[in-house]
Amino acid sequence: MRKLLVAAAALTLGMAAMSANAAPNVTAPLIERTKFFGNPNRTQGRISPDGKWLAWIAPRDGVLNIWVAPIADPAKTKPLTDEKKRPIRSYYWAPDSGSILFVNDKGGDENFLLYGVNVVSGAQKTLTPFEKTRVQVLNISRLVPERVLVGLNNRDPRWHDVHSLDLKTGKLILVFQNDGFGRFMIDEQLKVRGGAKSRPDGGTDFYAIEDGKVSDKPMDSIDFEDDGATGPMGYTTDGSILYWGESRGRDTSALVAQDVKTGARTVVGESPKVDVLGAMFNPKTGKVDAYAVNYLTTEWKPVDPAVKGDLEFLKANLKGEIAVTSRTDADDLWTVAVDPVTAPSALYLYDRKAKSLKKLYVTRPELEGATLAAMHPVEIKSRDGLVQPSYLTLPPGSDANGDGRPDKPLPLILLVHGGPWGRDAYGYNGLHQWLANRGYAVLSPNFRASTGFGKSYVNAGNLEWGAKMHDDLLDAVDWAVKNGVTAKDQVAIMGGSYGGYATLAGLAFTPDAFACGVDIVGPSNLNTLLSTVPAYWEAGRKQMYRRMGDPGTPEGAALLKARSPLTKADQIKKPLLIGQGANDPRVNQAESDQIVKALQAKNIPVTYALFPDEGHGFARPENNIAFYAVTEHFLERCLGGRAEPFGTALAKTSMTVPHGAEFAPGLEAALKAKVQ
Repeated sequence: MRKLLVAAAALTLGMAAMSANAAPNVTAPLIERTKFFGNPNRTQGRISPDGKWLAWIAPRDGVLNIWVAPIADPAKTKPLTDEKKRPIRSYYWAPDSGSILFVNDKGGDENFLLYGVNVVSGAQKTLTPFEKTRVQVLNISRLVPERVLVGLNNRDPRWHDVHSLDLKTGKLILVFQNDGFGRFMIDEQLKVRGGAKSRPDGGTDFYAIEDGKVSDKPMDSIDFEDDGATGPMGYTTDGSILYWGESRGRDTSALVAQDVKTGARTVVGESPKVDVLGAMFNPKTGKVDAYAVNYLTTEWKPVDPAVKGDLEFLKANLKGEIAVTSRTDADDLWTVAVDPVTAPSALYLYDRKAKSLKKLYVTRPELEGATLAAMHPVEIKSRDGLVQPSYLTLPPGSDANGDGRPDKPLPLILLVHGGPWGRDAYGYNGLHQWLANRGYAVLSPNFRASTGFGKSYVNAGNLEWGAKMHDDLLDAVDWAVKNGVTAKDQVAIMGGSYGGYATLAGLAFTPDAFACGVDIVGPSNLNTLLSTVPAYWEAGRKQMYRRMGDPGTPEGAALLKARSPLTKADQIKKPLLIGQGANDPRVNQAESDQIVKALQAKNIPVTYALFPDEGHGFARPENNIAFYAVTEHFLERCLGGRAEPFGTALAKTSMTVPHGAEFAPGLEAALKAKVQ
């Protein structure tokens, strides 16, 4: 594992008269919701370090579990786990290939525990059996096959103590008691060599750690302006080189190699337009083989000539966005994912010596042959000159000449990403495809504060929640209107986490800008949001305050109040649908409760869907299918698109509707049918 600097999680958020728009002319057949939001057939396929096994995540009795098969005999596939409720969404190969590690929580509370399961016997054990504890897998090294390093916050919920975990016995040994470090630098011998502490000004100091002892003075420092784009990425196998993402003295983050002995730094990869997105590290040496940059689309750039031919071969033979997802210790076999955008992604086994590709699976075979929509990268200029890299998807049949502009204006969904310190990217997007199939144009702008486009772009969003960040979204809508994509009165806003906040802000601060909104786990009150973030976000608290506003100061609290949609909830007059997980540790249920209560008091119609077994977003496909069934009927009434009948969409969901079922077309009847 090469990401050695493990951070405390950053905040990743995400009725007036109805419009009488006519339904858009969509030529493609309506595709069932289950094909977009049901379980994938298979996903996250990875080869074992010894090259003998292939693992993946797939449904078992309707719940995502881990499966394996011998590479030599793929027919002998078998499930390794038997989760009954909560889907498994990530896993790791143990370095000796004898077991698989995975994490899971309860009902979306994000108190992740670590589990191990033997590949041959299927025996499973809980490796971190602690309540109200969130495990971090800090490093897995192929040089140390018998153990891994994990972080546990069961002593102090704010900080993760470093433990050595014996994979065979499950024994945990304390390596470093953590009293203030948010991240650690760990080499491939599983030695803790450094750690990062946040400063009161929002910057970060790095301290050397040797045999558990911390240096008196920092060995390196990062100012707040660089904090989001600068940090260690990993050591080479011999520990002689430390790779950094580095934005100090530049705008975009470069990939830099630092000689550990001399401190000398060499630029390995860079782009004047974007940060280095990621890198391929050699499984034997730990050196960088290639790196990726992504402005509008992803481009892999080889560093080691030994992989140049491999990347060229893959690019020539696989059409779409390509990613190498795993490599054997011998580096003879790779798993390679390809995303064709207008078709479901697939996984291939690549034999480097034979220069051959074997298709292992398609993630969603039920979508093969379906008429899916192209995604068009576009650049949108904001009113103050910033350029937003953005993505536009149009309904099939609406763009006869394929120029990325519809033949006539369409109803538009402005789909806002979460974070806000994240980004949208080019590729197959289930939400884009589903909405386009229903007859909507879909626009996802990377507004200021989005990551990957240089530190100045991120920092341009500081203290601009609901202000310049919102202006960017309005400018994206104006662009769409001026370019004939949509009409001004045919735009809905939708998003999760920060995107949910943007939805609430859009309806509250600019009540005539959108025809309706769909908020998924979005905060409504920024002061209460910051007062209830998880304890283990302590390391990033000062950075959040500098980017959003400091609730501990009168000026900051006033700013946060002014930027909270709850403050102007009485100005909301357009239809609103809210989805919330009851166990959300990031955006508590109270964030949705508050604004629903405020709207109730003013007799402003709002539909509130609550999920008692979910957290920050919806993991169970039954819940996604139910919420998006409600959403498409809500949007049909608002903008006139198509909607699949409810049918059995609510049959297995936990969704309750505490308020406003009558404001969502067909929802009351569907809920009654579920009860019967």
